[in-house]
Amino acid sequence: MQSKFSIVKKFPIFAVISLILMAPGLIGLVTLPFGMNLFNMDVDFVGGTSMTFDIHEEVTSELSGTTIPELVEEATGVAPSSVQKTGDNGEQVLIKCTKLDNAQQTAVVDAMQEKFGITDDDTQNISDVNATIGKEMQGKAITAALVAVVLMLIYITFRFELTSGLAAVTCLAHDLLIVLSAYIVFRVPFNTTFIAVALTILGYSINSSIIVFDRVRENRKYARRELFEDTVEKSLWQTVGRTINTSITTLLTVGMIFIFGVTSLRQFTLPMIIGIIAGAYSSLFLAGSLWAKYRGLLRKNQREKAIAKAKKSKKKAS
Repeated sequence: MQSKFSIVKKFPIFAVISLILMAPGLIGLVTLPFGMNLFNMDVDFVGGTSMTFDIHEEVTSELSGTTIPELVEEATGVAPSSVQKTGDNGEQVLIKCTKLDNAQQTAVVDAMQEKFGITDDDTQNISDVNATIGKEMQGKAITAALVAVVLMLIYITFRFELTSGLAAVTCLAHDLLIVLSAYIVFRVPFNTTFIAVALTILGYSINSSIIVFDRVRENRKYARRELFEDTVEKSLWQTVGRTINTSITTLLTVGMIFIFGVTSLRQFTLPMIIGIIAGAYSSLFLAGSLWAKYRGLLRKNQREKAIAKAKKSKKKAS
């Protein structure tokens, strides 16, 4: 099987597939500072109005996914960015919209009272979220991700070598960009849960990559004269079963939450599912090959510098 299909030699194909999958997320990220927003930004990040009602009945997926969003849009002309089940007994609903004026807020309250027979006392909270807070949260999310990536780079460089650390960081960027693509393509509300999704995917992906790197290091002890690419290839096939089995087990758990969970949980688990698949893909088809590529480039650069230095010394001596 290994002789018929080489993961390392097929790296250009896998790289093209990755570029296609990353494209929406990369475009969305690059164009965001220029005022072109491709993401479905939630109130948490861009500001808006948050409203909480106690409807005295369980907030089913049908209510939060269809009935209440249609009711809010009919009352205000604005589709809510998210409608979530909340409260200890699951009978409270949290509605988030772009900023509504007083007339629109009153229209929502009247519509909810008419639909569910609730009173003013059941309107638990109506508040405006300042966009400044959203910008602060964006900054914290970016900072958290960058700190995590830098610490991982330092750890992997210390445990293996710099080129393996660079390969791992490249894979992490790959996974996050694919997750961002999922947010854009599937119009998942971009809110504070993204921070949890991103950090979880970073940890999951780096773990799978380290398993591959560790096997490469072990195999190098007994095959130092073997081409590094061949050692990587052998190590990938030795770890492919574990990576696939771990990913499937995790996907089964997260998938059940996605299938049977409420809308708010689906908005969290869908990017998680995409990220887990992306992490498994990058660990199997990118991480080892990138390590080999970076290692080859570094050694080639070192050889060229050594040759140039030798020629310079020879010229001085003559």
